[in-house]
Amino acid sequence: MEDNKNHNLVNMQDKYQDIPVPEAAREAVLMGINRGKKEKRKANVIKGFKKTGVTAAAAAAIITVMANVSPDAASAMEKIPVLGAITRVVTFRTYEDRKDHYEAKIQVPKVAMENNDTTNVNVSIEAYANKLIKEYERQVTEGLAGKGHYLVNSGYEVVTDNEKYLSLRINTTVIMASGTQYVKIFTINKATGNVVTLHGLLGEEKEAMDRISENIRKQMADQMAADDSKTYFYQKEGDNTEEGFQGITGEESYYFNGKGEIVIVFDEYEVAPGYMGAVEFTIPKSVTGI
Repeated sequence: MEDNKNHNLVNMQDKYQDIPVPEAAREAVLMGINRGKKEKRKANVIKGFKKTGVTAAAAAAIITVMANVSPDAASAMEKIPVLGAITRVVTFRTYEDRKDHYEAKIQVPKVAMENNDTTNVNVSIEAYANKLIKEYERQVTEGLAGKGHYLVNSGYEVVTDNEKYLSLRINTTVIMASGTQYVKIFTINKATGNVVTLHGLLGEEKEAMDRISENIRKQMADQMAADDSKTYFYQKEGDNTEEGFQGITGEESYYFNGKGEIVIVFDEYEVAPGYMGAVEFTIPKSVTGI
């Protein structure tokens, strides 16, 4: 029964294909098909360009993350000319140690830029890491933790990466009875490959330093007035005490946020009690003049 149905369907298809089609109708159909194919190709090309734009942006983001996280990926990308212009931050080495009540894991990053010698930057970064390692080893040698635990954990992240600057933030936590946070930021001028201190960025203009210091004091006062849980140590007008925040020195760690504003970072205990941790203050452009 099923075979008869299939046979009848084949006969009907053959008869349908044998129906004569007028030449004018055939040409119209063919023209329509060709026009449809051209429009489809055009649409695919446009879609391809749009897709390529999105893919390129996504790829750039992925490549940056890979270059800043994986040393193997960064090494492989060095061999690809198109990607050579990417600023890379990779883990140069990791110091790890664990014995008795002591433990340390300290990542030492390395910065590389196309057409710029970053030797001085990397020497400074390694010197900072070596200070952390030396202090840890001193604690171990002298047994300063006693029966307690002493732990050092230091890692890094890129907090600024725009056309002009790269800021590499090194976050270190030292735990001995309680934890303490330390922050060191290396802000690098991409045009020169050199570290730019806050003092170097502001130049010799003392007024800018004073404006920023006053703005930080105001932010401290405003935050304390708005939130009873916040406390800052700062020198108020008329105070003769030398304790707490007295003004910036130009050696503070800083980076640029997405709006191009300077963000100044202080270590835990530097300008506030320990429970506040490391604190940051965003300085408006109207204050910095930058």
